[in-house]
Amino acid sequence: MRWREMHNINLDREILKLIEEQPEISERDIARTLSVSEELVKVRIENLHDVREKILIMGDEQNIHHALKKVLEAENYNVVNASDSISVLEAVNAERPDLVLLDTAFLNTDGFEICRQLKASPRCWWIPVMMMSERNKAEDSVKAFKSGADDCVAVPFNPLELKARVGMVLRRSRI
Repeated sequence: MRWREMHNINLDREILKLIEEQPEISERDIARTLSVSEELVKVRIENLHDVREKILIMGDEQNIHHALKKVLEAENYNVVNASDSISVLEAVNAERPDLVLLDTAFLNTDGFEICRQLKASPRCWWIPVMMMSERNKAEDSVKAFKSGADDCVAVPFNPLELKARVGMVLRRSRI
């Protein structure tokens, strides 16, 4: 993602945050608060799109998908599921997520190898990947990190821990 696109996304988020905190705030006050021109604020508000962070879930357990989606949407994330019929790289390129949640055994394949492919791709190497392991073994965490994953979470998951881990990975990716 280019610097200008990233700057606009961050600006949009700041504008939305101000509007949510103070629904009656004027464009002039937003511009003053953010130290940008009023014209820029007007344009960004007119073109405002969904700036929630997008999380792409890649796994084949529908019960887990539903639980993940419920917990993460409650935190105001935009959660999408990958289609079984398209490749992982195609899904990531199509959705352009801020985070990928990847099962260690996605579609009966090696999720660790998929993670390596994502991290080796020039189109998506910077997107954080969080592996999900149903076995909850230390070996899976070690394999996940060696394959390039940014974090690993056990399934079944603790909702509070999941929210904290997702938030931490996303904050780290913005630095």
